[in-house]
Amino acid sequence: MSNDEKFKVIAENIKIPYRPGTDASDYDAAALSVAKRSVARIVGRTPRQVMIHKKSIDARRRDNIKFVYSVCAEIEGKAPENSGKLKESGIKIYSAPEFCAVPGNKKTKGRIVIVGFGPAGMFCGLELAERGYRPLIYERGSRLEERVVKTEKFIRDGVLDVNTNIQFGAGGAGTFSDGKLMTRINDPMISYVLARLKQFGAPDDIEWKAKPHIGTDILRNVVSSIDSYITSCGGEIKYDTKVDLSGNAESVCGERINYEALVIAAGHSARDTYSQLCGSGFVLEPKPFSVGVRIEHLQSWLDGAMFGSFAGDSALGRAEYSLSMRNGRRGVYSFCMCPGGEVVPAASEDGTVVTNGMSNRSRDGKNSNAAIAVSVLPEDYGSTPMSAIAFQRELERKAFDLAGGTYAAPVQTVGSFLNRGPNSIGSVVPTYMNSNIRLCNLREILPSFVSDMLSSGLECFN
Repeated sequence: MSNDEKFKVIAENIKIPYRPGTDASDYDAAALSVAKRSVARIVGRTPRQVMIHKKSIDARRRDNIKFVYSVCAEIEGKAPENSGKLKESGIKIYSAPEFCAVPGNKKTKGRIVIVGFGPAGMFCGLELAERGYRPLIYERGSRLEERVVKTEKFIRDGVLDVNTNIQFGAGGAGTFSDGKLMTRINDPMISYVLARLKQFGAPDDIEWKAKPHIGTDILRNVVSSIDSYITSCGGEIKYDTKVDLSGNAESVCGERINYEALVIAAGHSARDTYSQLCGSGFVLEPKPFSVGVRIEHLQSWLDGAMFGSFAGDSALGRAEYSLSMRNGRRGVYSFCMCPGGEVVPAASEDGTVVTNGMSNRSRDGKNSNAAIAVSVLPEDYGSTPMSAIAFQRELERKAFDLAGGTYAAPVQTVGSFLNRGPNSIGSVVPTYMNSNIRLCNLREILPSFVSDMLSSGLECFN
């Protein structure tokens, strides 16, 4: 047997009961110990290394809270040819997914140009720069330091810069969001993305927490690090530069861009870019989307609802939830739940109001918030990309008008919305733009199918 022959297994569903006052690291140590003994017993060899693969909290019963782990164990020797017996015992052979971008065999004559420096543009630029392609990246918004100043001015004074805001600028919309790294898909490349984010300054635990979270404050440093690295590899990032994609000649400030390949990583909110592409003969397909509201609660109330008398224990952290309900083809669900966070103004067009949620790494804010969203079907808006955008714009402009023609947020309590009764602020003080809000009837904005599904969902979730 070769001295370096080894294989890895994953021991799943290891449950460690919650005990008040116990340090979080003690639960981790207990899970690793249980996994090591279990693997040694079933595989017949003691692992030489064990590490946490995934960790979550099962708080469905407040009197029986558990930490649930998957543990990766490295074992010397050949992997068993028949792994069926291992699976029956909750253990499976593990092979780490590898990202493998296959370079082309054609020598490039010009630059590779990327439009947009959000998550897609960043990772595209990162891969190309590392492989010596020296990508040229155009971003309509400002670099990070200037973006922070302009965004804070919007929150403080209501002065919107349509090119630099919560949506546009270094890092894209993610820079001013919660920094959650969750997806409903199961793709082997997810581990690659997490590893790269960790390499550039994200916390270690994003690789094994079931609901990984970076935090807005840390994420800004990650974006800056990726920016600097791409530049150090010969790439260029031109901020405050908007690309015109209309016609047959892509241009900046009237000058045509010469390139070998063009990558359009425009993001969700670059509506003018999509209009230009449609007008230039490109075929676009609208992706499924949802609309709804942001809902805020006191974080202390949510912690108590989830953890009971154990709320506040640092080992449990801040409570969060994921809720959904379906009625025929339409669903209503919670999305982008931000414990200890705030609601932020995400408008990128004049005369529109849009909200998003974010939180810092510590999640120590007084309120939590989440989107409660209703799925929109193609027949609701006309099924074309531009009709989907028109549908969204109409809602955002109605919100702006209902709030008095300002960037204040139209706000309604859950009780008022459900019962169509009086509307007043109670114990939950809205965080949006330092409580720059206007009490309104949200049914005046939302289509009836959205209002009806929101009502059904809120009653079901309660």
